[in-house]
Amino acid sequence: MIVNAAKVTSLWRYPVKSMMGEEMNACDITKKGLLGDRAFGVIDMSTSKLANAKNPLKWPNMFQYRAAFTEPPQLLSSTPPVRITFPDGTAILSTDEEKNTKLSESFNRTVQLSSPSSLDVEFEGYIPEDIEELENPGSIFTRTSPEGTFFDIGIVHIITTSTINTLRKSIPESRIEPRRFRPNIIIDVPEAEGFVENEWIGKTLTIGSHVQLKILQPTKRCVMTTLAQGDLPKDPAVLKSIVKNNAGSFGVYAEVVTDGKIHAGDHVDIK
Repeated sequence: MIVNAAKVTSLWRYPVKSMMGEEMNACDITKKGLLGDRAFGVIDMSTSKLANAKNPLKWPNMFQYRAAFTEPPQLLSSTPPVRITFPDGTAILSTDEEKNTKLSESFNRTVQLSSPSSLDVEFEGYIPEDIEELENPGSIFTRTSPEGTFFDIGIVHIITTSTINTLRKSIPESRIEPRRFRPNIIIDVPEAEGFVENEWIGKTLTIGSHVQLKILQPTKRCVMTTLAQGDLPKDPAVLKSIVKNNAGSFGVYAEVVTDGKIHAGDHVDIK
């Protein structure tokens, strides 16, 4: 299948795992995803696990922190500093000597800002007890990030405007905005309806003239989609509707087949 009218409408990266990220007009894509995405993570020194908004019982305020590069990352260059803005409006740089002390004070836990390494890193997730449609509600699970990354599962996360609009129609009383789902790439597929990414599993997306992404699997959603973000309120109905209408999936994960640079407005072929 080739969808010539599809195009990239938005690009996002998240310089620090589970903090709010930044929208871009263009970005390099490498074999490890959008350049600078999840370049840093906060490690809980008592458990050596990655702080993750998937477990709001332990990390209830992750989405009140914001992270942005002081300048755009460049290929073949060292990662530039990241500015982290705290819930109270104060900020630090990833290069500050007191960063770990200030982060620990803010999180009320001994933590360390780290870059990915070759060592395995685990993270925890909470399955909300008030959503009976999920398996094992009220329980905590542990997963391991892909080697050398701070990702949950997939390297690139993609959603479509069609899927966003489908969810809006199913729960019109809720505020469905892309930031709830922390995508890297948002694609518009004109005139498509429903959860169109379901049909993309195993197919390849060509973005612009060069970059190719292979779609690996659906993105199973979790409690993060229900959490408050800025002016977006907490809303369990979001996850309940995704489970009811699309077996808990919203968007897809992809791997990078051919790297390069992508831009908002690039055409997308799916075949």
